[in-house]
Amino acid sequence: MSEIHVLVSLYAKAGREESLRRDLIQVVEPSRREEGSLGYDLFVDMNDPRRFVFVERWASADAQNKHHTQSEHIRYFQDHGAANVESTELACFLKRVI
Repeated sequence: MSEIHVLVSLYAKAGREESLRRDLIQVVEPSRREEGSLGYDLFVDMNDPRRFVFVERWASADAQNKHHTQSEHIRYFQDHGAANVESTELACFLKRVI
């Protein structure tokens, strides 16, 4: 299987950016320790503090799928922290061309 990169941009509900930031920070370290994780970073837009961007690198699509569907910390975020998200602006699953 080939390595994949994932970009996800989440936009916080007005006034909830700090709550979303705390929720998102909680998933970073556990995600970095998952089998198949090659990189997992969280960014905030310098021009809009409501926009958060994950840049992920996975050994395979299977590893990323397992992370998204079976990880306890991701399920916890989906059940609790997702309430602070106004929208998912971008979700790209990328395979390197060269």
